[in-house]
Amino acid sequence: MNICVFLSAADLPERYTGPAREFAELLGKGGHTLVWGGSESGLMKVVADGVQEAGGRLVGVSVDFLAAKARAVSAPDEMVIARDLAERKALLLEKADAVVIMVGGTGTLDEATEILELKKHGKHTKPVVLLNSAGFYDGLKEQFNRMEDEGFLPVPLTGLVFFAEEAVGALAYLEECMGTR
Repeated sequence: MNICVFLSAADLPERYTGPAREFAELLGKGGHTLVWGGSESGLMKVVADGVQEAGGRLVGVSVDFLAAKARAVSAPDEMVIARDLAERKALLLEKADAVVIMVGGTGTLDEATEILELKKHGKHTKPVVLLNSAGFYDGLKEQFNRMEDEGFLPVPLTGLVFFAEEAVGALAYLEECMGTR
């Protein structure tokens, strides 16, 4: 399975890097491919290193203005440089069978909401997991529940995104959805 992971390129504390490293190891050991933003820094590097060390493949999609920060890869891994952020998001989704949203800032939130909006409108049917490491997305989960309760979501929240508290639960959900488990 090609699993797109949206996450931060910032250096973060262990409460976030630990679950990311655990997910990366599970992904690599499962023979899956990481599709990610291509950065060689912060949490993006932690996940890419973990996947690669565990035997998984990497498919990076960086963007022109961040190309200098992109990870150098060689076959069978792949790196694509997009013209802009819109093209990057489209390529990441195109190359993925499933999406996992990890901790991040405004860029990650932008990616997450766009992916969910596209799913809401039937533009893709890929499973989406929000990995809620250290309760990082508790507030967002509460907001999504309020949106659903007050009629702002035309489809059930469970049809848009699965909230996982741990890495193993995130990957198990994806494997079940994709019939690989």
